[in-house]
Amino acid sequence: MTEPNSADARTPSAIDAAPSATAGASDIPRRNKRVIQLLLASAFVVILNETIMSVALRELMVDLSITARTAQWLTTAFMLTMAVVIPITGFLLQRFHTRPVFLTAMSLFSTGTLIAALAPGFGVLLLARIVQASGTAIMMPLLMTTLMTLVPADRRGKTMGNVSIVISVAPAIGPTISGIILSTLSWRWMFVLVLPIALTMLFIGYRRVENVTEPKKLPIDVGSVVLSAFGFGGLLYGLSQIGSDSGPAESSAPMWISLAVGAVALVSFVLRQRLLQRNDRALLDLRTFRSPVFRISVTLMMVMMSSLFGVIILLPIYMQQVLGLPPIEVGLMLLPGGLTMGLLAPTVGRLYDRFGPRPLVVPGTILVSSVLWVLSTVTETTTSAQLIAAHVVLSLGLAFLFTPLFSSSLGSLPPHLYSHGSAIVGTVQQVSAAIGTALFVTVMSIGAANLRTEGVAEDIAVAGGVRAAFMTGAIISLFAIVAAFFIRKPAEPASDHEDDREPVPAEG
Repeated sequence: MTEPNSADARTPSAIDAAPSATAGASDIPRRNKRVIQLLLASAFVVILNETIMSVALRELMVDLSITARTAQWLTTAFMLTMAVVIPITGFLLQRFHTRPVFLTAMSLFSTGTLIAALAPGFGVLLLARIVQASGTAIMMPLLMTTLMTLVPADRRGKTMGNVSIVISVAPAIGPTISGIILSTLSWRWMFVLVLPIALTMLFIGYRRVENVTEPKKLPIDVGSVVLSAFGFGGLLYGLSQIGSDSGPAESSAPMWISLAVGAVALVSFVLRQRLLQRNDRALLDLRTFRSPVFRISVTLMMVMMSSLFGVIILLPIYMQQVLGLPPIEVGLMLLPGGLTMGLLAPTVGRLYDRFGPRPLVVPGTILVSSVLWVLSTVTETTTSAQLIAAHVVLSLGLAFLFTPLFSSSLGSLPPHLYSHGSAIVGTVQQVSAAIGTALFVTVMSIGAANLRTEGVAEDIAVAGGVRAAFMTGAIISLFAIVAAFFIRKPAEPASDHEDDREPVPAEG
């Protein structure tokens, strides 16, 4: 196939972009490779910012005169915004060409980064993080849907390994980068240094990203968007209020109201999608969950993302408040784990293509669970070497999990559900990450507060709270081990002409 020049790069058909049915495993056109590489690089930059604030919380608390719980919202609000926006991307990816969707995502992210660098106070900084997250939310489903459309089934494991680097390594090394920056510069430089990179990606994308999908004219269901926002927002806000240190009687009312509103909105959202999907008008088509592989993979993903982000949040807090380590040391101690995931991801992808998911997922869940149990025993005398070793082993386990779960879940769907599947996977990732953050920090806060009332020293109290949080994660991880035995590789890619249309009348 002849590669289009820059003049017609904006309007190639999806048929030209998609892999040929008779092409060999290695016959991915150069144009498609270039689009995927640009999306991977851009996604890495935007996802990195999801956790870059974790080591900076103490600096922000002092500079902006805010509490730890308030500072936590700079990370939680980022993930919450993604969870609210990502469901809309299922519609966007079907309605618009690849190029304008990419440019919108990077423009939002770059704008949010600029606002954050100039923010005069917490309110503006929080707004900037929300704008950043809006761009990030679009990027990941765009990457996943494009990959599923362009890459042949027998190459998806290897290519999905590169996606795993973006999704798992970028947030894992966020604390390292912020620690290095904070060792010599203020927290604003975390955004000042990222801005030119984001603008460069935006410029390259403007020149090089090409349209690889064929849009369809679809109406957006505003009611679904509203229900999605109230559902995810209500649940996560309620979770973040559990264990609040403000007044005992009055603080519990907003928490329960928020949880109730979130639960009712989510149930209404699901019912509305089931009704709308009969005419292919759902914001999120829930027929994806009819695939057993998709259901189990998404469930495992929830547990693992909760664990990953819980550890990413708690370890820096423990290292700084209990061990008294400076941000630069905290960041460098977490670097080996991030590099472990990055180096293993392509290898895990090749192993998936050859052996399937189960030989990778089962040992992966066992490793993650084992590390959480070990971390549930930390004290104020735990050494840095023990923490580094635990984080590396945890990263090893997660490396065995992410690529197989992404590949198996989306590979089990028919092509016309790729955009919805990608949006659901992205939504689950962000919701579970936000839940993991809220759950781990809340359990830690409750445990530490109980110990303080007994007159225990501050570092010992925080260590006790951290142990309780990791114990909670370890117990939950046991269910993931059981679920891992039910993961299997999809036998054949589903057809968009036969099996895809069968579920629609089954709704009635």
